[in-house]
Amino acid sequence: MIHRVAMVSLHTSPLDQPGTGDAGGMNVYVLELSRRLATQGIAVDIFTRATSSRLPQVVEAYDGVAVHHVHAGPFEGLAKGDLPGQLCTFAREVLRAEASNPPGYFDAVHSHYWLSGQVGALSRDRWGVPLVHSMHTMAKVKNEALAEGDSPEPEARVIGEEQVVDAADMLIANTDLEAKQLINMYDAEPGRVAVVHPGVDLRVFRPRGRAAARAALGLPARAHVLLFAGRIQPLKAPDVLLRAAAVMLARDPSLRRSLVVPIVGGPSGSGLEHPTGLADLAHELGISDVVRFVPPVRQDELALWYSAASVVAVPSYNESFGLVAVEAQACGTPVVAAAVGGLTTAVHHGRSGLLVDGHDPAQWADALTNAISSHSRWSALADGAREHAQDFSWDLTARNTLEVYEEAKMLMREELTA
Repeated sequence: MIHRVAMVSLHTSPLDQPGTGDAGGMNVYVLELSRRLATQGIAVDIFTRATSSRLPQVVEAYDGVAVHHVHAGPFEGLAKGDLPGQLCTFAREVLRAEASNPPGYFDAVHSHYWLSGQVGALSRDRWGVPLVHSMHTMAKVKNEALAEGDSPEPEARVIGEEQVVDAADMLIANTDLEAKQLINMYDAEPGRVAVVHPGVDLRVFRPRGRAAARAALGLPARAHVLLFAGRIQPLKAPDVLLRAAAVMLARDPSLRRSLVVPIVGGPSGSGLEHPTGLADLAHELGISDVVRFVPPVRQDELALWYSAASVVAVPSYNESFGLVAVEAQACGTPVVAAAVGGLTTAVHHGRSGLLVDGHDPAQWADALTNAISSHSRWSALADGAREHAQDFSWDLTARNTLEVYEEAKMLMREELTA
């Protein structure tokens, strides 16, 4: 039986505010999965790199969920690309945490992202417990669909991912598509790949009433609100929404009186190189008057923004799943998303939202206009959005993940006795 899990999230803490820096859907995933595992009697220790000397060594996030801030390298100023140089130090500290407890303290290791997978593989061999790994994003997939201005992932990451795939007892894919990518692009054994959908907190992300949400946020009651929420970087493509909004205004200048385009989030990744790039683009397009930039917000306030929106746009070049899409739909708001990666699972085309092939602003303008063109059309999509989101819950994610842990444990035993 699984009683205690070591969760490794090296490059970003699940306690960080999603929507800026390296914090995003993976942070939500790690924390919510851990929380739900704990409610099922599984103790979880999350190991993440400390980014401030002021952070306590251990934070009790929830009953049964402890977040360990591991000292590895300088607290500040260390980019994600520099972290491979700190893997040995981080791994040593993780191993030391187990060594201070009785033998067999952990029953499984679950690593997130390839850097954590490298640490997880070492822990697996040292502790004699199974390694379960979640990729979240993959270099080979990202490099096949780079956004303009984005940099390709280095070969070192590709090699590191291949090593983690080879070392893991089980791999968790968010969708069937991701499972196929692991098998076809990384030569993963099909029997060692399990599909487990991420979830959504349906208590937080629920319809709040559009009029009330808009009043709370200071938005016009009758506006067409086209919302983007997430990290501002080329991969997430918020520029596509701005360009599409400019097309919509060129087609119908009267729309300027009612159009509002909130961008909720902060610069991240290569977007940090030009932190004012999106605001500059809005100025160049002549739409600064309809665009609002909002810093990252807590989940309860984010749910208000979703509820206030007419449509949530997710124009990413790639998403392993797309939690924003499911969160928005849980709030009863239709989603217009790129037909890439996990978004084709997160959004039910024609029922809960619309999927767009490619990133052409004119096509996006067509889809956004389609979604808000009539109240009956919007209402049908909003109803479908709420229904579709009910298929995703963190409790189900935790139960299915626990089954994967048990399967990994069985496979490891078989390997040792072979």
